[in-house]
Amino acid sequence: MKFINIIGTTGSGKSTFARQLAQKQQLQYIELDNLLWLDDWQESTNEALFLKLKIAMKNAATGWVIDGLYTRTTPMMMEKVDTVIWLDYSFHINLYRLTKRTLGRVISQKKLWEDSNNRENLKMMLSKESIFVWLFKSYPKNRKNT
Repeated sequence: MKFINIIGTTGSGKSTFARQLAQKQQLQYIELDNLLWLDDWQESTNEALFLKLKIAMKNAATGWVIDGLYTRTTPMMMEKVDTVIWLDYSFHINLYRLTKRTLGRVISQKKLWEDSNNRENLKMMLSKESIFVWLFKSYPKNRKNT
């Protein structure tokens, strides 16, 4: 277990678990969201994302824990992944965790990722692009695919 991918629906605790596992196993922690998101909620191009991921994986050649999975990054990651851990919780647990996390971030206004200026805010939380809308859309699909 040296090249690990932590996957699960939003709010499942991927980031928390991945950080803790990486620290315990003395592996590099790679957060895909940090590689994807630019300032002001702009997404990296596929080319830029692939390059950032390739560099991060190469710089952690002795082992890493990657937090998250995007369809477009799957082929690159799965060439090296030796362990996949799926965090599979009930919808209610994910919703509770997501609500707690998001409200905490709205109140604290802490930057979400070190490489961008993105922060949670009430307007975004209540918008059509809300992480809660994403949970309601993605949870049934994720459950169907397991």
